[in-house]
Amino acid sequence: MNAVIPSPTEHAAEGGAGSLAAAGPWRVRADRSLSEVAETVRALLAPHLGARLLPDGNMREHGSEIVLALDATGVPPARTVGVAPAGTAEPADEAYALTVGADGITCRARTPEGVFRAATSAAQLLLTTPPDGAIEAQRLRDAPHYAWRGLMIDPARSFVTPDEVRQVIDLAALYKLNVLHLHLTDNEGWRLAVPSLPALTAGADTSGPGVSDPDASAPGVSDPGASTAGVSDPGASTSAAFYSADEYRALQAYAARRFVTIVPEIDLPGHCAALRAALPDLPPAPAPEGLAGRYPFVPPLDLADTATHTAVSAVLADMCALTDGPFVHIGCDEAVGITADAFKVAVHELRSLTRKFGKRPVAWQESSRAGSGPEDIAQFWVDVPMMDLPGSAEELAARPELTASGMTMEIASALRTFFAPSDHDVERVLAGGGRLLLSPQSHLYLDRRYSAEVTPPGQAEAATRLGFPHYLPRDVRHTASWDPASHGIPDESVAGVEATLFGETLRSIDDLTTLLLPRLGSVAETAWSGRPPLWAEYRGRIARHAPLWRERGLVHFAAEDVPWG
Repeated sequence: MNAVIPSPTEHAAEGGAGSLAAAGPWRVRADRSLSEVAETVRALLAPHLGARLLPDGNMREHGSEIVLALDATGVPPARTVGVAPAGTAEPADEAYALTVGADGITCRARTPEGVFRAATSAAQLLLTTPPDGAIEAQRLRDAPHYAWRGLMIDPARSFVTPDEVRQVIDLAALYKLNVLHLHLTDNEGWRLAVPSLPALTAGADTSGPGVSDPDASAPGVSDPGASTAGVSDPGASTSAAFYSADEYRALQAYAARRFVTIVPEIDLPGHCAALRAALPDLPPAPAPEGLAGRYPFVPPLDLADTATHTAVSAVLADMCALTDGPFVHIGCDEAVGITADAFKVAVHELRSLTRKFGKRPVAWQESSRAGSGPEDIAQFWVDVPMMDLPGSAEELAARPELTASGMTMEIASALRTFFAPSDHDVERVLAGGGRLLLSPQSHLYLDRRYSAEVTPPGQAEAATRLGFPHYLPRDVRHTASWDPASHGIPDESVAGVEATLFGETLRSIDDLTTLLLPRLGSVAETAWSGRPPLWAEYRGRIARHAPLWRERGLVHFAAEDVPWG
């Protein structure tokens, strides 16, 4: 069985052509125009093949070949919709054709990016086959449906070191994702050094309240972004928990060689405790009457205030100057404690400043309440129904994970009221001609606990500890069942698809990958193909990827609804 993820649209066996031994040794061969792509492909294969991977330029030793070619022969037409992460007017041509023969695997495409996508399919064919096995002779042809296929991780709450970010980039590239969204700022920390305000990262360390204390959140919102715990304790660690400008540039270059664009996020005007710690004299934004004292929250920023505007402008200017890609995410979610008018001012100013500094803003869906136009991209993540809030005391009692987290019916009612406007955010974006980046909490928020029914005994502690406690635990099949068409959003209004993994409960890269794997595979397949995989067939394919993850040192959750073998 072909175990490639995303599964290619066209797959045909080459009858009578025999098979290709997986043992190797293996050589990656390309002409000079693809030398950098070939070098990157070798780097992706190296952790798996070891001595079975021949060095570049070694043509004396006989070996099977992965041949990379700019050749349109057999390549299907591009059929991609959405927003190009590279910022081009039209999506990149990532269509490819791949042929497995007795001597090796040939990857053809019209563009280097397409060749690289073909090479990741070749890598999966090889790496999901045992070294003493054989790859059947076959032909694959494919092209992506959505242009933007992303993953968001959250260094702000649980720092991810540069080397660990590179591990995530490699994983994303192997599954044909092309955006890594870095949630760099929040109440728990500010993770990118900016020249205009070095105090933002002064004393930052690898621990923080969001890492070890998932219950530090305010009860008034669903995401502990409203935590009043503040920033990291500078005495907790000697390791710097932020990216220097040079480290950030190096991560972008590393990602670019894998055709992955990094999109940084500065989350404002809420989620701003780290910025307030550096600039404690900034005034709060105007607050709705009657809110003070009911729930703890960090006062959002008032962008109408001159000092606040000056500080935010300087920080955004630095962020935009440091960022190679065309997009910067400006947050705009869950601004608890700001009036509607002050929120509109904040969103307008954040958008305007980002554009002034040469980047295109992306924001969470709440930004639509300040208006939405054709140039705006809103990240759709929530409506009240997908929050699975209890509607009665009986329903709450039946959800022990909620009662253990401190949920009460009063809090559930407050959450329902606070998030009620989200039920109309999509309408606002569509009415204004904007684009929606699909990240529904119901399926693509991967900081969701695994359900007890699929938890293996050896990972019971992780299943209980990892994941945001307000979300209903689900099995792996649930994530794989998500259909982009289920939201009724026309394709021409979709920017793309992005999974998110917030870090409130994470303590390590192992925790991150436990929540990420195996669920990332189905997200990547749906983002690439535009439709969910067939579970009965897909679960067998994803099972064959466990050795690949282990060889890369990545921990996965061995959910019992997948036949790991």
